[in-house]
Amino acid sequence: MGRKPRVLIVDDEQDFANTLAERLALRDFDTEVKKDGEGALAAVENNPPDVVVLDIRMPGIGGFEVLRRIKSAHPRVQVILLTGHGSTGDGIKGMELGAFDYLIKPVDIKDLMKKIRAAIESSRFSPKEQGKS
Repeated sequence: MGRKPRVLIVDDEQDFANTLAERLALRDFDTEVKKDGEGALAAVENNPPDVVVLDIRMPGIGGFEVLRRIKSAHPRVQVILLTGHGSTGDGIKGMELGAFDYLIKPVDIKDLMKKIRAAIESSRFSPKEQGKS
């Protein structure tokens, strides 16, 4: 595969999101940052990424609803949730809604990189069918 893996980072903490995007770009990922659910959904519609790194708690459309909509329209896009406040319960709920995995903030970049790479591999080896129920 000749193209760089695409990662969409969605977090209302702009400094965190931009720093993460820079670190991923240094590791040869094509990154895009959105600060809210509305922007994330538009970005996924325009050019679906391989992986979305999605904060659960955001103003406007929350992370769980964004996850539902992404998985409904683009089932092959993998979503890794970020949850704060040690909320394992939120992570588990996200997995039930179709998230690939979740991490609790603050995020260790090495752990996140492992999860992103695993999500990309999972996506590449899944059936090409869209809209599978």
